[in-house]
Amino acid sequence: MELISKSVNDTKNIGKVIAKHLRTADIICLFGELGSGKTMLAKGIARGLKIKESKVISPSFVLIREHSKGILPLYHFDLYRLKNECEIVAIGYEEYLYDDGVSVIEWADRLKSLMPKYFLKIELIFKSGSLRKIKFSAFGSRYKGLLRKINESR
Repeated sequence: MELISKSVNDTKNIGKVIAKHLRTADIICLFGELGSGKTMLAKGIARGLKIKESKVISPSFVLIREHSKGILPLYHFDLYRLKNECEIVAIGYEEYLYDDGVSVIEWADRLKSLMPKYFLKIELIFKSGSLRKIKFSAFGSRYKGLLRKINESR
């Protein structure tokens, strides 16, 4: 599935639609260049989970930010600064992935062999100006169903 976002607000609204269908232990892996809108999508997901969007900032220097005051906890990862899989293992990322919240992972390409088997992949691609193509891929039956629900909600 592919969507076009024409603005930051469009991207946030897409995140809000995604959030409506999320449940405990869901994993969203975000891919895209620097500035492509990954954090804006995470803000939209937070908004949909009734978490203050202003609290969701790029966790680049913290690696993981936990937001527990919403419908579900949100574990927001930013793996940009991590150079190898050993560093990712050292932060205890797996404890979050299969916990009681939703994990949103920016720079998920850094996971390499640590990529979970089942997840929703979202690629944000620059087109021009504030225009973005957002491509969705589902890995596992849970995420195929999630993708169907997101598509029906648009």
